[in-house]
Amino acid sequence: MTFIYNKQSMKERRQTLRNSVPKAESILWSYLKNKRLYGYKFRRQYSVGPYVIDFYCPKLKLAIEIDGPSHIGRGKYDKERQKYIESIGISFLRFINENVYNNLEGVIETICNKLP
Repeated sequence: MTFIYNKQSMKERRQTLRNSVPKAESILWSYLKNKRLYGYKFRRQYSVGPYVIDFYCPKLKLAIEIDGPSHIGRGKYDKERQKYIESIGISFLRFINENVYNNLEGVIETICNKLP
């Protein structure tokens, strides 16, 4: 099933997204990178099939998405995307920017609740 993860055809898109990281994603990434969260490796801007997710932990099969202004008006697309990702056995957490800015501790706690 590895043919659906980080496809070469999505590489340029992933790089573009990594180079224009919104502030909320940058804040959360500082807590997830370098195995800072209980030793779990997270990747950012990871592609699964035709979609790119903000953060992904392969060991936990956990996707984390931070929704900012770019998600306004994309509810149907986001639901289809999430449904596809969950259909291949990946758990999905979704937060809005304001959660990261105003309740980072709660966001981290919600993520930790998904850890074994």
